[in-house]
Amino acid sequence: MTIAELLLPEFDQEMASTRTVLERVPDDRFGWKPHDKSFSMGQLASHIANLLAWTVDTMTKTEFDMSTVAPEEMNRTATNREQLFSWFDAGAASARAALQTPDADYFVPWTLRHGAQVFFTLPRYRCVRSFVLNHVVHHRAQLGVYLRLNDVAVPGVYGPSADDQR
Repeated sequence: MTIAELLLPEFDQEMASTRTVLERVPDDRFGWKPHDKSFSMGQLASHIANLLAWTVDTMTKTEFDMSTVAPEEMNRTATNREQLFSWFDAGAASARAALQTPDADYFVPWTLRHGAQVFFTLPRYRCVRSFVLNHVVHHRAQLGVYLRLNDVAVPGVYGPSADDQR
């Protein structure tokens, strides 16, 4: 089995679960924040959607220099669910296509930097797993807490949630 054949079913499952969580974000709560230091619900949901683009950059380039991208471009925030789903669905499709690559491509070193400051250099496979997939899962869980704090039913991801059992 190739790396892509092993990774794609997991990717598909995580994207389906992530979309289910994003579907619960109410349009009228995009500005809600649990704390002044926190993302708003719309910013957090948008960050999840935006993360998927990193897959394409990871699999098609050898580095990403954050100093070459305007912060508002890297951290764009959807204004409503329709825009959010447009970004998420397009990002998931592009990411999935980028993952369908020969095994050798997964071992190419990839670097995240900000100008001269190098944050890390890892094989592309590890970047996809940690920098993209695990990162999406982490923020999806945060979004679940936001939903709970707003009395929005939290969907089950790896099994039923407390809301699914009612």
